[in-house]
Amino acid sequence: MIWRSVVGKLWLTILLLVSCVLLILTVLLFQFFENMHLSQIEDELGNHASYIVSILEGEESLDGMETVRQLTETSGTHATIFRGDVPYWTSFQGAVEEEVYIPPMQLAQYEELSLAIRGEESVITQLSYEDRNQNEAEFIVVAAPFEMADGMNYTLLLYQSLAAMEETTQETKRLIFLAAGIGFIMTTFFAFFLSSRITAPLRKMRQSALEVAKGNFDTPVPMMTRDEIGQLAIAFNRMRRQLNNNIEALNREKEQLARVLSSMADGVITLNRMGDLLVSNPPADRFLRSYGYEHQGTELGDWIPEEIQELFRTVVAHEQEETAEVTVQGRSYVVLMSPLYDASFVRGVVAVIRDMTEERQNDKLRKDFIANVSHELRTPISMLQGYSEAMIDDVAQSREEEREMSQIIYDESLRMGRLVNELLDMARMETGQLPMQFESIDLFALSEKVFRKFKQMGEEINVNLNYETFGSNPWVEADADRIEQVLTNLMHNALRHTSNGGSVTLHVIDVKEGIKIEVKDTGSGIPEEDLPFVFERFYKADKARTRGQNNGGTGLGLAIAKNIVENHDGEISVQSIVDRGSTFMFFLYRKS
Repeated sequence: MIWRSVVGKLWLTILLLVSCVLLILTVLLFQFFENMHLSQIEDELGNHASYIVSILEGEESLDGMETVRQLTETSGTHATIFRGDVPYWTSFQGAVEEEVYIPPMQLAQYEELSLAIRGEESVITQLSYEDRNQNEAEFIVVAAPFEMADGMNYTLLLYQSLAAMEETTQETKRLIFLAAGIGFIMTTFFAFFLSSRITAPLRKMRQSALEVAKGNFDTPVPMMTRDEIGQLAIAFNRMRRQLNNNIEALNREKEQLARVLSSMADGVITLNRMGDLLVSNPPADRFLRSYGYEHQGTELGDWIPEEIQELFRTVVAHEQEETAEVTVQGRSYVVLMSPLYDASFVRGVVAVIRDMTEERQNDKLRKDFIANVSHELRTPISMLQGYSEAMIDDVAQSREEEREMSQIIYDESLRMGRLVNELLDMARMETGQLPMQFESIDLFALSEKVFRKFKQMGEEINVNLNYETFGSNPWVEADADRIEQVLTNLMHNALRHTSNGGSVTLHVIDVKEGIKIEVKDTGSGIPEEDLPFVFERFYKADKARTRGQNNGGTGLGLAIAKNIVENHDGEISVQSIVDRGSTFMFFLYRKS
């Protein structure tokens, strides 16, 4: 609505102000003109009365009354002469109903005229008279005592109706109302024009402010004038540009912070003083979802672990950095929480959530590695030491016993050599220093070669070996010696863990992306809890599922096979069911 706008308010204010001024001025003008007309009538009536008195004074008869009558008719007045308190003469002639007329006796009854009628003093007064028709009229009466030649005291009562003055007053009122109306209309026009001119730049600023509120900072305010409003427009444009620069800087910093947080490997969460979650990055979201799934059965919602809540309360209370360790879904997390200050007041905390699972596992693997290497080396070293001492002490009674001891020492030294070589290969592959001789090889031919190598071994232990190929394109870019090493390891493990009457099958499958190789056996299988660790160093199946101490490996074969396949950008996996067998699979991609 217009009344709620600045234009309407300013327009209405000016109109009310001008209306009040016009109203007061009109009332004062009405009063002024009414008093002026009344004063004029009184002055004219007094002058007429003085003139008539000057005519009648010294007259010996009423011969001059005709002159008085003519004067009263000309001036529109009426005259009545009292001699003493008795009406002596009146200028009125004609029917009483046709003119405004005050009977002489009625005049004598007015208290205001009593002193003049008695000849004491002159009087000018305003009287009200109501005739027989209940019509009330206002009169101006001048009472002037005088003395004629006969020595008697006379009083001239000269009166005039105010009807003529009323007509003049009404005409004056009409002129005043006309002038006031014209002034009001002009004021309305100019007030609206002035309001529009003043508020036009303000409306532009309002529109620009709305655009700024929407985030559009490219809408300048035009400088339409050079007054205070123009200066306001300049200040607004300067503020808009500065605000745009500040918001762009904040957006850049926000985007930079968001990218930093999203690219961090550690989780980061920010809590306010009430413990409500404000900010979190993707690793922290995964941590919270895992915690919610573990404790609430759903990944929805921001479930803050109780350990973190307790740590939060401690940090807020003591206003110092604290750490805690939380275990979620089998993974170990370390939480480092620091207070955030608003001046000297703690307004919240920031927590860094670091996944320490790999570090813990690496520490465990390092300890297990040392223990396993020590265990693997202890046996052959003990045997080498024992049989060497036996040979030095001439314990052997015959040449055959001496040859047997020498053979044992030789076998154990070979075993130690294999272990050392495998450890060196593992270290080289993990550091990327093991050279790979990539060339185009026929995996059908290579796999058949490995199969024939183990054919005799399978017959000796009564295990049925099968070999199948599928497809027509066996060529891939690979290191033939290393792939043969992988196939040899998988076939050897399958034969070792397959009992009499079982079977081992080698599948080589040509698919669109590359070559898939499967080694499937019907042996003892691998327990489900051990499946995630079969490709770790020194992993060994349970002793009860091996063929004996002589067939025990070093536990590095599968770890080496995994590294070789991964160095070929391939994939290796295993599926197994206890007492039903295992299937080892690896896939080599063709180079595009």
